[in-house]
Amino acid sequence: MSAAPVLPLPLHRLRERTSEKWREYPEDVLPLFVAESDFPLAPAVTAALQRAVELGDTGYTASRTPLADAYAGFARRRLGWDVDPRRIRSTADVSMGIVEILRRVTRPGERVVLTPPVYPPFYDLVAEAGAVAERVPLVATDDGWELDLLGIEAALAGGARAVLLCSPHNPTGTVHSRETLAALAELAKVFGAAVISDEIHAPLTYPGATFTPFLAASPVAAELGFAVTSASKAFNLAGLKCALMITAGERPADVVRSLPIEVEWRTGQFGMLAGTAAFSADSDPWLDGVLVTLDRHRRLLAELLAEELPAARYRIPDAGYLAWIDLSELGWGDDPARRILREAKVALHFGPHFGDEGRGFARLNFACAEDVLVDAVRRIGALARS
Repeated sequence: MSAAPVLPLPLHRLRERTSEKWREYPEDVLPLFVAESDFPLAPAVTAALQRAVELGDTGYTASRTPLADAYAGFARRRLGWDVDPRRIRSTADVSMGIVEILRRVTRPGERVVLTPPVYPPFYDLVAEAGAVAERVPLVATDDGWELDLLGIEAALAGGARAVLLCSPHNPTGTVHSRETLAALAELAKVFGAAVISDEIHAPLTYPGATFTPFLAASPVAAELGFAVTSASKAFNLAGLKCALMITAGERPADVVRSLPIEVEWRTGQFGMLAGTAAFSADSDPWLDGVLVTLDRHRRLLAELLAEELPAARYRIPDAGYLAWIDLSELGWGDDPARRILREAKVALHFGPHFGDEGRGFARLNFACAEDVLVDAVRRIGALARS
């Protein structure tokens, strides 16, 4: 990758931020837990927000915006995916989009397949929609993690009505293959189930891996699938509240069209403006530069763990800036991040929150400055040697 790297802001500047990452813990703690990144905003995003402030452009989000066209262009350039802008609706965030779709493809008490270890709010979203989570854990192989298609088939045969997919997967950084996604779609068709794919980490797929949007995996996937995505992870815009619900097939499109207008009105005006700028070609160089830095950090983390925590096990992710680290051999119990926070003053995400498969694990966010990453791992290494 030839792009110039985009470097995270220094720690003293970041501590001026008021978001969750920088207000949850005291200043002696290095916060590497929640999925916020430490990069400056993309220049096009900054310009769009500054212009809105100058104009006082802070009213309701319009019924017609350039957001869908901007995303369609982004998908074409970055993902090789042709999206019909008319099949895109916005809402406040990916979680809200998932809940609203689940409410229409499941009935109260019906089961939804989750693939743990997985983004902890998924469990709450299924419950909020009135459904029940059915866990079909990922399968760990020598090459990484994979969907357990046989387990998903059994769950669907037993009556599960939907699969909530995390693609790329959080916390493992797994990029599911086109063949796997197509096979999942075939299973869903056989049993009359829907697949909802959370693709929020897709823009952060690294060289060497190929992200396949679920709706582009096969004609069957397009026929029955829903995709929900946002600029919020790649561009650090979570607080601005804007996500996209995307369909290709007629029946999923009818479901999304049937959602109350209030679902779309929950889109933040600043989120729409920032998302449009983020998905524009003007932001491509910035995103390329961020990927250069994150690519370096995901590999540096492997080197640091080998030096400081040789008992740790870590597979370099194919997408995203989250590292899923097995610390079980250190003997720090089911939730090692608790001791790390208390004694090393490094905040990681608690492994068991991702499901039973997270016992002994912790999730680390490496979208930070290199010196912060080095300091954090060395603090944990010192704890292991104490």
